[in-house]
Amino acid sequence: MGLLSLAIWMPIFFGVGLLALGRESQAHTVRWIALIGAIASFLVTLPLYDGFQLGTSAMQFVEKSSWIPRFNMNYHLGVDGISLWFVLLTAFINVVVIIASWESITTRVNQYMASFLILSGLMIGVFAALDGMLFYVFFEATLIPMYLIIGIWGGPNKIYAAFKFFLYTLLGSLLMLVALIFLYNKSGGSFDILAWHKLPLSATAQTLLFFSFFAAFAVKVPMWPVHTWLPDVHVEAPTGGSAVLAAIMLKLGAYGFLRFSMPITPDASHEWAGLIIALSLIAVIYVGLVALVQRDMKKLVAYSSVAHMGFVTLGFFLFNDLTVSGGIVQMIAHGFVSAAMFLCIGVLYDRVHSREIASYGGVVNTMPKFAAFALLFAMANCGLPATAGFVGEWMVILGAVKSNFWIGAAAATALISGAAYTLWMYKRVYLGPVTNENVKGMLDINNREFLMLGLLAIATLYMGIYPKPFTDVMNTSVADLLKHVALSKLN
Repeated sequence: MGLLSLAIWMPIFFGVGLLALGRESQAHTVRWIALIGAIASFLVTLPLYDGFQLGTSAMQFVEKSSWIPRFNMNYHLGVDGISLWFVLLTAFINVVVIIASWESITTRVNQYMASFLILSGLMIGVFAALDGMLFYVFFEATLIPMYLIIGIWGGPNKIYAAFKFFLYTLLGSLLMLVALIFLYNKSGGSFDILAWHKLPLSATAQTLLFFSFFAAFAVKVPMWPVHTWLPDVHVEAPTGGSAVLAAIMLKLGAYGFLRFSMPITPDASHEWAGLIIALSLIAVIYVGLVALVQRDMKKLVAYSSVAHMGFVTLGFFLFNDLTVSGGIVQMIAHGFVSAAMFLCIGVLYDRVHSREIASYGGVVNTMPKFAAFALLFAMANCGLPATAGFVGEWMVILGAVKSNFWIGAAAATALISGAAYTLWMYKRVYLGPVTNENVKGMLDINNREFLMLGLLAIATLYMGIYPKPFTDVMNTSVADLLKHVALSKLN
């Protein structure tokens, strides 16, 4: 079994195994098995980075075997400079989320931990799949564990949120299935994604395919105006579910633009780039202002995620190496920072059982260590230099200015609104005198919580101070993608 197969199936096997340990008395054992499985699954991904060959855009660690011969479907896996970091990021975030859920989840612990382990394997499958139908199966299968996580362990309106999440993302994906079947027939009976990249297509076919993929990926990112499911889901999801949703699941949609929309329909991508840029700028500016008026911390960070992901799609459809690389870097950085923001809210919620900003005030007086971590992540969310949040946004803004000054200037305004809503929330929750009786009795973070936030703090600072390892991996693949997108495929 290859490394990619191990990265996909190891967490899934651990998750399935946990389902057999359902008694409440086994909860302690379940937590340790889940943590061991998550750490082992992360360690399996490290040789992918160590053995990754720079300077080539070819797929590496390729595995291919027949899956359903009658329809020429193959179990075909591989990673390039675009997808590699997302495999590692997924496995890393899974470890952090297992640690975060150690004490907060007390019912059906085995099912909860199993859901995250299985979800981790499925998401890695999305980033590694090179067969169109295999990609679709992994892409849709990720909905099931997340639906259960929200619907079983969520808040008071969890059923509504779970259904909204499932229906939005499933309906968007149905048009993608039609597009995949069309490409299968057009290519003479192949689901090979890399072969589809070379397939000549008419302008009409490209436009229809582009919007079919757009329906699936825009909902997943999510882009404005199909973003309305995200705040509701974040508010009701348990802390771990919100962290994984923001850190990884949103990236599945953005990754789809890079793997499908841009290389398969390059002419349509250029033709409709103005629309995507406009929608991205609305997300960056307008949704950032919407975040400013939120009273619920989770809703504020959820709208913040929509704004930050707007930088990603903006960067992709400006079609220069700086903006596309910046978009990918922003995806990775947002994975670290958004997970940290939601986990910080979880730390507060575990103590006071409220997400309302008004329920807090002066937390720094009773939880100084935690307040220091929260300040770091707030600054990263603002895009402070030397944090992960700065690198990608700065690359996108620089590249945008090179393409069109006014687009770059409009995108740069998001740094102002981002600082406004994040720092205003921090001021009201953490600074000043203690203004709420609940805050007086709050204890500072314990060793487990310190470890959880410490891991994300290290990742956030390392990426902000030394982003070269991240960009070196993706440079050649991004250059090859842009070369491909620049060529017309009209037949």
